[in-house]
Amino acid sequence: MPGMTDGMIFDPLRRKDVPLTPEERVRQWFIEQLKGAGVPQHQMMSEVALEYGAGKKWRADIVVYGHGGVPMAIVECKRPDVEVTREVLEQALRYNAVLQVPYLFLTNGHLTYICRKTEDGYEFLDRAPVYEEMLKQCRP
Repeated sequence: MPGMTDGMIFDPLRRKDVPLTPEERVRQWFIEQLKGAGVPQHQMMSEVALEYGAGKKWRADIVVYGHGGVPMAIVECKRPDVEVTREVLEQALRYNAVLQVPYLFLTNGHLTYICRKTEDGYEFLDRAPVYEEMLKQCRP
């Protein structure tokens, strides 16, 4: 993997070397998947700090932004040996209580689920939207 040295990997979103943990490997892989779907690197951030309610602090693995810096997708990454379960979805939904995005991506590097917000909740998609499709979903 490009950018790996001595147990560290360069995170292009944070612009620094970070420890190469199994979850970080998944995060870096998914950043490349997003780039392949047309997401400009400058429209993504990793380890985004969120605060909700009475000082509850969380960090979203990756947030994808649209025009004007409006968040439009949350990516929750897990280590490859962690199942992508309902609890992972609930974690992403907690983050979304703060960000209010139309797309959620849940991945462990082996299995990826993609959800899109609907009027009635969320629907699972059978393919990942490209960036232009996500932008259309986010127009006011």
